[in-house]
Amino acid sequence: MMEKEREGERNGPTSCDADVSVLPEECISNIVSLTSPKDACTACAVSPIFRAAAESNVVWTRFLPSDYQAIIARSSTSLDSLNFSSKKQLYLSLSDNPILIDDNKKSFFLDKLSGKKCYLLSARDLSIAAGHNNMHWLWFSLAESRFRKVAELHHVRLFDICGKMNTSMLSPKTNYVAYLVYKLRRKTHGFHRFPPMASVGTTGGVEDCKQTVCLSRPKREPRKQHPLLPKWRKDGWFESKLGEYFNEGGENDELQIRLMEVEAGTVKSGLIVEGIEIRPTKG
Repeated sequence: MMEKEREGERNGPTSCDADVSVLPEECISNIVSLTSPKDACTACAVSPIFRAAAESNVVWTRFLPSDYQAIIARSSTSLDSLNFSSKKQLYLSLSDNPILIDDNKKSFFLDKLSGKKCYLLSARDLSIAAGHNNMHWLWFSLAESRFRKVAELHHVRLFDICGKMNTSMLSPKTNYVAYLVYKLRRKTHGFHRFPPMASVGTTGGVEDCKQTVCLSRPKREPRKQHPLLPKWRKDGWFESKLGEYFNEGGENDELQIRLMEVEAGTVKSGLIVEGIEIRPTKG
């Protein structure tokens, strides 16, 4: 028996030790397309054959949303700037450079690791109580914003902001989290002692998911970042978590994201709203 084992070692690998690299490139591309964008990038380091397969349009077309062409068609961005010969380049562009859609009221981008669809609903795309009254809200341009106008809370007692979108716009089988994207003036009033409440869910089921939202920064930085405290974003804005929603897919529901006070409280001012962002939870 030992003699036969040594003979097998001398004769090289057995039929069970097949080399995957001998498969046709098209076959390897189909296999890689069943993984994730992150795995595809890792596969490029395996061998030249894997690199060619992992960077093929076959792979990256499957990583793009099935309706990506229809979404791009809703954009005011020049289509020439999105006309890449490589689907991988298009994927990376949509991940790193959000595009404006729906009359510049929404921003669309892809989650780089998963390819899931993400949106930022602009302040103009939200329902804001007394938003058209310049005694309560001011609208102006801000260089740091991707939208033409942002909204600044000037003088309001009853705070109420609501964003809505169809769940069919989101990626199926995905857990999403919604954030308010905003800035604070140096003199901000009314949010520290009386924080608003947030609710996220489909119409009719929103009341089941509520949480208090902290919009003002603590006077002292905590030793450990609390998940409900505002976070500083790389684009120069704050974001504060409003809640989570699991999108099953296959349904035509309306997702509602709301931030409000149950009762009128103290006068509030100094909050600059860019919009509400909804993106997949990490992991």
